[in-house]
Amino acid sequence: MIETQNELRGVTINVTGGRLLLPNANVAEIITFAEPEPLPFLTPDWMLGRLRWRGWRLPLVSFSKLAGLAEREGELGAKVAVLRALGQAPRLPYFALLTQGFPRLTTVAADALIEYDDGQPLPNGARMRVMLRDDQALIPDLFAMEQSILNVLAEEGATSAA
Repeated sequence: MIETQNELRGVTINVTGGRLLLPNANVAEIITFAEPEPLPFLTPDWMLGRLRWRGWRLPLVSFSKLAGLAEREGELGAKVAVLRALGQAPRLPYFALLTQGFPRLTTVAADALIEYDDGQPLPNGARMRVMLRDDQALIPDLFAMEQSILNVLAEEGATSAA
């Protein structure tokens, strides 16, 4: 939600090996981590399975594994951020992202957000590196993440049709 023309509400989310910055409007809910149901077909290691949430079976994603920030995920103190999908895919109105601890609300002023280039290529699934005040964060490419999830789920359809 925009507070002024130069500020918006954001959420910083800690993931294993990094921190993400998302618009607050994308976060539907934060829930306690529960062991996900495995998918009935071979998936990339960043697709952790499905979680039940409000009648939906949401794909659970490890951004850390997708981006190559960590090979293993810590589950102690883990939470799950349920994110509203940006695309118009009826099969994917929401998806879940594994987090470490509780996300933190923050006001993002235009002059406080600075693109940060450390000379390294952006990790898979990231749109931009930024500095917000004194904290480094990645802005995830939610459209690309959703497309990756849909590509994996298309395998499920192909497997069940075979």
